[in-house]
Amino acid sequence: MTGRAETYAELARRILAGPARLGATRLVAVDGPSGAGKTVFTGRLAGALAAAIGTPPPVVRTDDLLDGWSDQFTFWPRLDDWVLAPLRAGRPGRYRRYSWLRGEFTPAWVPVPAGAVVLLEGVSAARAAIRPELTLAVFVTAPERLRLDRALARDGDHLLPHLRRWRRGEDVHFAADRTAEHADLVVDGAPELNHDPTTRYVRAGGSDGPFT
Repeated sequence: MTGRAETYAELARRILAGPARLGATRLVAVDGPSGAGKTVFTGRLAGALAAAIGTPPPVVRTDDLLDGWSDQFTFWPRLDDWVLAPLRAGRPGRYRRYSWLRGEFTPAWVPVPAGAVVLLEGVSAARAAIRPELTLAVFVTAPERLRLDRALARDGDHLLPHLRRWRRGEDVHFAADRTAEHADLVVDGAPELNHDPTTRYVRAGGSDGPFT
């Protein structure tokens, strides 16, 4: 996959100069299949945004909102009720984080301030339902075998049956939703291009849509 290196700092500046479409908040969705590198990308973008605005932006991870393995794509009403709807109205959101160890949502609420930027990271974060309210839709991709190796290294071989079922679900969802086609920025999550990954990512495609 070819591409060009771009800086997180410049992307942060462009996001902050872009339109707020979820109330007064610029919602940035970082989507892509499991193991592609979404979490790493989101963390580095959050750092660049923090440097630009002086405070870390809230990061909401869809994995924290899933009610177990069977809730792969059906969690969205929970996200909308707890986080998106309040932000849309200019109010802070909040959510309860799912404990994968205990198999239930923890009682404590995690606050999501209605700030200038909120990052939403996870599979289906940039789905069609939220596209009109996104300031930026990012899709992170990587080769299939590498993605599986990363997921197993992170989660353990004992979860292989779940991961296989999960990946089949991803394939069906992304084909139907056409997420990558509609992304403003497609990121190579396994680039061969020589660059400093702490300050730069590799763009593989996208439209620059929210900045025009």
